[in-house]
Amino acid sequence: MMFDDPVLRASMAGFFLGGSLIVAIGAQNAFILRQGLVRAHVFVVCLIGALSDAILIAAGIAGVGTFVARSNILINIVTLGGAAFLFGYAFLALKRALYPQGMEVADKKAGSLAAAATTCLALTFLNPHVYLDTVLLIGGLSGQYDGMARLAFGCGAVLASFVWFFGLGYGARLLAPIFVKPLAWRILDLLIALIMAVLAIGLLLRFLNS
Repeated sequence: MMFDDPVLRASMAGFFLGGSLIVAIGAQNAFILRQGLVRAHVFVVCLIGALSDAILIAAGIAGVGTFVARSNILINIVTLGGAAFLFGYAFLALKRALYPQGMEVADKKAGSLAAAATTCLALTFLNPHVYLDTVLLIGGLSGQYDGMARLAFGCGAVLASFVWFFGLGYGARLLAPIFVKPLAWRILDLLIALIMAVLAIGLLLRFLNS
C-alpha cells in the first residue's frame, strides 16, 4: 500500500510536525496576515518566511540530525524531549483555545519593500522559538530516519512552511474577517493542540517500542 512506503510516511510526519509548529498565533504570522490584507509585498514576505524556515530546517537535519543519528542515547533523549515539547505546545494551544483573543491586524498603509523584508527577517531570526522548532526539534527528530526518509522528513516540514505562509499571505483577505474573531482562533488552537498531542503520543510509543 502507498502508506506503507517509509519515505512517504516520513514526509507526512515532517509535514504535519512542521505545520503544527508553524500554524500558531505569533508576530510573524500577524505581520504576513497584515501584508496580505493591504496587498503589499505579499510574495516577498511569504518567500522570506518560507525560505528562512527551509534554511533552518536544512541546517538542523544536516547538523543536529546527523549528529544525533550516531547515538541511540541521544535519539532517546531527543525523542523524549520532543514529546515533552509537543505536549507543552499542545497545552499552550489548548490554553489559548480556552481563553481566546482575536488577532489584531493594523489597518495602516504598507511601507517600502526593504522595510517589509527587514521586518519579516527580524520577526523570524530574532525569535528564539524558531531555532528550537526548526534546528533543534525538527533537526533532532530527523535523526530517527535514515537516508531518503530523513530527506523526505525535512522536505515535508519545508513544504508545510511554504503552504502555510503563501496560503496565509494570499488568503488573508478572505481569512481576516474570520480570524479577527476569537472563535476562529479557538477552533484553530484546538486543532493545533490535538495534532501536537497525537504527535507527542506517537513519539512516546516509538520510545517505548525501541
